[in-house]
Amino acid sequence: MKLQNSNMVTSIYVPSHLVSNEPKKRERLNIVYHHHKITRKDREKLNGHRSCVVWFTGLSGSGKSTIAGAVEEKLAAMGIHTYLLDGDNIRHGLNSNVDFSEAGRKENIRRIGEVAKLFNDAGIVTLTAFISPFREDRTMVRSIMKDKDFIEVYVNCPLEVCEQRDTKGLYKKARAGEIKDFTGISSPYEPPLNPEIEVNTQQQSIEESVSHIINYVTLQIR
Repeated sequence: MKLQNSNMVTSIYVPSHLVSNEPKKRERLNIVYHHHKITRKDREKLNGHRSCVVWFTGLSGSGKSTIAGAVEEKLAAMGIHTYLLDGDNIRHGLNSNVDFSEAGRKENIRRIGEVAKLFNDAGIVTLTAFISPFREDRTMVRSIMKDKDFIEVYVNCPLEVCEQRDTKGLYKKARAGEIKDFTGISSPYEPPLNPEIEVNTQQQSIEESVSHIINYVTLQIR
């Protein structure tokens, strides 16, 4: 959406829930879902395993991307078809026009949820590494998946430990006021209440965390 004044034209991201849905509702009346002959079960049969979405959530610096990457490597070595969706990478492309406001973060997760659902339908074990700070958004993603398709992994790590690590220098910038709405500092993180898996990266090694996750996931996809 573009807002224009007499001096300039500025492109501004506007969350979908702030725009009237009436025209879209009318347009959807002309959209019919097309069911293809090749199904998820067919793809899973070709791959030799079930698909699922393994959703890593936790503070910045908790180790989400590191552990998710190590889990993917292990699964690939076992012959499991995988794909890893990483928060920073997605914001370079698909979500490059989404800001870091609360509304923007919700839209970010909504899009990723839909993409993960497509990968899941493709018969692939999809790993996602996103802070995804709000329970409501994670619940929404779970709700669009079938039973047992969504595996929430809480990468638990105290804020002070994440801040000490600060591998990207983001906490320092947030404390200095250079980054607004930074999760854990100026924006809340709502930890999962009943995740399928919880690992604590302050107390567990990467290898221990990966082993715990692999044991659970492989039982679900065989």
